[in-house]
Amino acid sequence: MAAIRRREFLATAVAFPAIAAGAQRSEKAGPGHPIRLGGPIFLKSADPVELAREHRRLGYSAAYIPAATLDDGDRIRAIRSAFAAERVVIAEVGAWRNMLDPDPQKRADNLKYVTDRMALAEAVEARCCVDIAGSYNPTVWYGADPRNLSQEFFDATVENCRKVIDAVRPRATKFSIEMMGWSLPDGPDSYLKLIRAVDRPAFAVHMDVCNGINSPARFYRNAEFIADCFAKLGKWIVSCHAKDLAWIPEYNVHFREVVPGKGQIDYAEYLQQLSRLPVDAPLMLEHLQTPEEYTEGRDYIRSVGERIGIQFA
Repeated sequence: MAAIRRREFLATAVAFPAIAAGAQRSEKAGPGHPIRLGGPIFLKSADPVELAREHRRLGYSAAYIPAATLDDGDRIRAIRSAFAAERVVIAEVGAWRNMLDPDPQKRADNLKYVTDRMALAEAVEARCCVDIAGSYNPTVWYGADPRNLSQEFFDATVENCRKVIDAVRPRATKFSIEMMGWSLPDGPDSYLKLIRAVDRPAFAVHMDVCNGINSPARFYRNAEFIADCFAKLGKWIVSCHAKDLAWIPEYNVHFREVVPGKGQIDYAEYLQQLSRLPVDAPLMLEHLQTPEEYTEGRDYIRSVGERIGIQFA
């Protein structure tokens, strides 16, 4: 998931020259491990073997989880076996529910759903289960609300993450949430604070750099912002999202998600940083509209990798 942006930059702006210099030095150091690229597929089949092979046909080595339920052990085993045979990892199990819904019953139901999805991620040995922290907005589950930047929101998110992790006690997967433009964590510093507060080895980072760009400064200097995210959060990153951002001209700031290559995200920096993580965290295309757009985005990312000497798994 992810369709959002961001807001605090001035406090860290003084650090950007040093970050930029570090990024330049890393470019000279050469690429690291091959990158696992993935995205949605459009094959109309429920057969795990056919689905896994379709990922490889499209040049993908990472996948979103196929349709599965926690009580279907045979299908879970079939998914694990089929995707392992094609050397395609399950990058993530999405758990897109509002863990901070203002309605107490809805909040409890949503937390149970997220916990079940976390258990499913563990069962299929996905790299992570991912959600957002949620929102106090009463009508839009990921919407803006002034309380989303409060200490109350932060403390409740810490409690929710601990509950999910402690209920499942995962060994193969991690629980992760995405940054959001108008709720915590809204950048690398608040995410680092959250990691320390949750204080669980199974809590990790799902990186969506577009979600972190919520100001003109971050938009124009997104290479430095990307480098800052990876410098502070890299050891915890387990999966990433791929899309692009374009600035739509009007009388206020308006960024729109677009196909990779049609915006201004510095994919050379993104791929360089991703290739140097301690694990081969997948990069998953998302939020595009058609198979053709996904093909275009995939090909653009691969072309950037080829230009800067990065390989794909």
